[in-house]
Amino acid sequence: MRKSYRVKSEQDFQKVFEHGDSVANRAFVIYKLEKSDNKHFRVGISVGKKVGHTAVARNRLKRFIRAVITENRGQIDPQVDFLVITRPYARNFDLPAVRQNLLHALELGQVISTPEKVEDKKSEGHSD
Repeated sequence: MRKSYRVKSEQDFQKVFEHGDSVANRAFVIYKLEKSDNKHFRVGISVGKKVGHTAVARNRLKRFIRAVITENRGQIDPQVDFLVITRPYARNFDLPAVRQNLLHALELGQVISTPEKVEDKKSEGHSD
C-alpha cells in the first residue's frame, strides 16, 4: 500500500479520531471521517501493546490488516479517511480471522460497500 493511502501524521490521526464516527466489533474499532476532497481513501492502523507485547506480533497483525484492505480497495469509499484500531481480542488472529472480522467492522462503519450476492439476484428473478 502506497504512502498516499495512509493517514500518517499525528494531526490527521487526531482529526479522524476526534471528529469521525466510530463503530466496533469485538476485534476492531473503526473511526471514519468523510472528506470530499480526497482522490482516494486513506487508512491509519493502530495495534497497541495490549494487543501484542512484541513488535513482531503487532507488525504481523498490521500486515494482515493492510492485506485485507488492499484486496478489498475497490469496494472502499474513496471519499473517506478511516482508522482501524485493533482490540486485544484479535491478539492471536490469523489472516482469515482478520479478514472476516475486519470486513464485518468496515461494513458496520459503512466504509465498504458489499456487492449484492449473485445467488440472491438469481433467486429473485426465477420463481419456479
